[in-house]
Amino acid sequence: MLRAAGVGLGDEVVVSAFGNVEVAQAVAMAGALPVFADIDPVTYCLDPVAVEAAVTPRTAAVVVVHRFGRPADVARLHGVGRRHGLLVLEEAEPEVPYGEVAQRRERAAYLDGRLRGVRTPDGGDGHTYQQYVVRVPGNGRPDRDAFARAVRARGVEAWVPVKTPVHRMPEFRRCVSLPETERAADETLALPVDAALTKRDLQRVVGACNALGGLLQPAF
Repeated sequence: MLRAAGVGLGDEVVVSAFGNVEVAQAVAMAGALPVFADIDPVTYCLDPVAVEAAVTPRTAAVVVVHRFGRPADVARLHGVGRRHGLLVLEEAEPEVPYGEVAQRRERAAYLDGRLRGVRTPDGGDGHTYQQYVVRVPGNGRPDRDAFARAVRARGVEAWVPVKTPVHRMPEFRRCVSLPETERAADETLALPVDAALTKRDLQRVVGACNALGGLLQPAF
């Protein structure tokens, strides 16, 4: 799509560093330079304000990726594109069948109402919960990683959705300030909300997390 639009050598393309290294790779393969902008801490998608701040005379396009089933603020991002004459491309997530989305939302609502000690996701704007991503507050220790190990030890599947932001990878290493991206990479943890989960499974998730939540409060 980038090549078809004439994006290539000498151009810059604004992308997120929070996962999706394949997007940065595609930009590089087109001959352009990926430029990283920060994310919105609620949606984990590109922050329109950060995108606009990253625009230079060489910027040709923005690639928007929707994250975890929560859509990016496409209207504002297209507004940035119109103001600066930029191509705005969207990388969609795989679709989840409607019936499964309803079940995921039901399970997410159950967790929202019972989890303690972690920050639950904001469910606005049609969230489909392809991943149920919580925040484990940090207080100067690797709390998220310790929390994940402890939860797994209690028989609950948990995984880090983005282990290394793209701008930290050797191939794309940049000296750039992306505080929300860094914070999200350090704090986020995905918990299961699959349609196959039973109520007992969900109770196990809640019990495992809440047994730890009181130990991992942020420092003031």
